[in-house]
Amino acid sequence: MALKELHGAESEAGLITTVFLIASILTRLFAGKWIEKVGKYTAFISSLIVLFVASILYFIPESLIGLLILRFFHGIGFGMATTSTGAIVADLIPESRKGEGMGYYGLTLNLAMAIGPFLGLTVMQQTEANVMFIINVFCALFALVAGLFVKLPKVAFMPERVMERKRSMKIGDFSEISAIPVSLVSAFFGLIYSGIISFVSIYAKEQSLVEAAGYFFVVYAVVLLISRPFTGKWYDLLGANIIIYPAIVCFGVGTFLLSISNTSLLFLTSAALIGLGWGTMFPSFQTIAIQVAPPKKRALATATFLSIYDFGFGIGSFIFGIAAAKIDHGSLYFYCSFLIIIGIGVYYLLHGRTPSHSIVKELKKEIT
Repeated sequence: MALKELHGAESEAGLITTVFLIASILTRLFAGKWIEKVGKYTAFISSLIVLFVASILYFIPESLIGLLILRFFHGIGFGMATTSTGAIVADLIPESRKGEGMGYYGLTLNLAMAIGPFLGLTVMQQTEANVMFIINVFCALFALVAGLFVKLPKVAFMPERVMERKRSMKIGDFSEISAIPVSLVSAFFGLIYSGIISFVSIYAKEQSLVEAAGYFFVVYAVVLLISRPFTGKWYDLLGANIIIYPAIVCFGVGTFLLSISNTSLLFLTSAALIGLGWGTMFPSFQTIAIQVAPPKKRALATATFLSIYDFGFGIGSFIFGIAAAKIDHGSLYFYCSFLIIIGIGVYYLLHGRTPSHSIVKELKKEIT
């Protein structure tokens, strides 16, 4: 949009994503604590209003500076929305089905990340930016209206929370320490994942797989829809480690196949394996971040997780952008596949050594 409508350079167009990402990360630093003070529902509806207003304002900017300011404002709403929504979902899901429930939540996020770019690129190719903005406005309005129907269980007033608000601000007020280890794991894999998805369309052109490129995220999304009901339940029954280790291997194999793809079948097979691996890993990591935190700190844990993940994702886009200028994309994906396998050790060191909670283990405890 910046390149076509505002005649911006490619480097300036990159700023549009960067500014949005920075705004969302900065917002999450304060969102967790703010949500604890004003309540999840108030923060949730406020964020949806910000997103709706931001969507309307996209018709106004006539300069790149104006668009960057709007993107920062939009990023604030996005940071608030993702943090409050994650905290609400975590509260509504029973502990015994946390993996399954967070898996479905993660599925909606991954589907949005797959369908959104596909829809946006298709609209931009067929029509103009204003049509895409109109679609965004209706989507934001739908989200706001749907949000008004969300019902949360009433929480009893707790005097200790009042006392907590009167204390001086500490580092722990802006992040949940217990969620940091698994958040760092997600950032490591997010760094790699950003490099993979950023250059898929370019790589497909290099390999003369342009037609298959259009179906990459379609296959990715279909595999998510099929696998999510099973992987979430297995997480609850067997524990995180039993699910995450195979998912990492699946993610790595899919990336390796992508690096050697010279046919449409191989290219789309890699999409399926990447979708299965990453689509299982991301919601599992977020579930862990929420489970290791105290119940009253779930909003803060969600903010911590997403902030650290977004930082890794953003750094990855920058690093792999530089790397892509030095080596071909096939080699880039080849090296990524080995980084993913190294990630098994990263997960083990930061969290994987911890025994996984599961329904099966709880039942065994009760029996004995």
